[in-house]
Amino acid sequence: ALASQVAAVGALGAVVAAPPPAQAAKASNAATSAGSRVNKDPESLLRNGLPIQGSIGGATKKLDARQLQQAIELLNDDLKVKRITAAKQDVQKAASILNAKGGAIAAAAPAAGKEAVAAELKKIGDALDALPAILADTGPAGSPQERDSLDGASAKQRAAAAAIGAVEARLVPESYTVATPSEFSAVPKLEKRARVEFVLRKAEKGATFNVDGVPYDKAKLEMIVDGYTTPLTSGNFLDLVKRGFYDGMAIQRSDGFVVQTGDPDGPDGPLVGFGQDGDAKKEPRRVPLEVFVDGDKTPTYSETTEDGMRGAAQTVLPFQAYGALGMARSEYEADSASSQFFWLLFDSDLTPAGKNLLDGRYACFGYTVKGEDFLGSVQEGDVIESAKVLSVGIDP
Repeated sequence: ALASQVAAVGALGAVVAAPPPAQAAKASNAATSAGSRVNKDPESLLRNGLPIQGSIGGATKKLDARQLQQAIELLNDDLKVKRITAAKQDVQKAASILNAKGGAIAAAAPAAGKEAVAAELKKIGDALDALPAILADTGPAGSPQERDSLDGASAKQRAAAAAIGAVEARLVPESYTVATPSEFSAVPKLEKRARVEFVLRKAEKGATFNVDGVPYDKAKLEMIVDGYTTPLTSGNFLDLVKRGFYDGMAIQRSDGFVVQTGDPDGPDGPLVGFGQDGDAKKEPRRVPLEVFVDGDKTPTYSETTEDGMRGAAQTVLPFQAYGALGMARSEYEADSASSQFFWLLFDSDLTPAGKNLLDGRYACFGYTVKGEDFLGSVQEGDVIESAKVLSVGIDP
């Protein structure tokens, strides 16, 4: 059975409205930067986690590409709240950075990626060039003209954001890798990124997933898993997807806090993870706790940030987006993860970024980038119809 406990209070005093995700308890198992402008965009968080030019996390903030990214993303923030004047200024700032630094950004790319980077920078320039005319006259507040103008501007912003993400992915050195503990050499390793698709169906015949009042027979989710910050957690997950381990498996927890699965024989069976060599009778293949603290050059293994006397440390990939992927484990055993994972149903009011029981205690190994709205309609007993790897590489 899943571990249960009353609402917990995190180390920094913030209330977490549900117990942390734990590995389904069996005989030997006991039972997760705050502020008003929390970045909850999974695509942005993934961009922030790229080791561009060999640096990662906060160490990249002053790089030219990151400055351009920030200007493009600020445009999105201002468009959402209809700050038109501010949006126009964002466009000017982004265009100024592109004009002044575009050449240096392209020059920083590895030889094999220079042409692609130049092409993506041109896409950014084209999107920015189109925005002044779109924002020149948005019409009266609440009018169809305003709605059409904002929709058009948002489309151009998304194109620019996707392009800067593609640029930054190609600024990662081709030789970039992180060292992993030798005692876990049997765990598959992912050194770049991968895009994975899960398709879910309801357990009850004829039942549907409801998203904003619209029924769907299937829930299709796409996730990006990150080998740059969690090479073993992501490599293990990717290997299990390729093996078909999750195909046909039921959702085993859905409580408004997380959606969790991965227990091979369900909460009432004796198994807790993927058996070594694929043999269910063997001890589970264990994955170490893997946490990449912002400011470090490699992940920390086998201890939480709290155990390492860094309880308030920020992680490169935070549990800060709806559909963030986390590896479940036994609460008192750091290296007890195997196959059980969860999607976090992030709510900044209940689990504020940087003040929850997840960052630094569990490995966040990626984000849901498509179909995350389905997660609110997923219930215990719903079935993973299929799981497959769509692509692997620097920009999957």
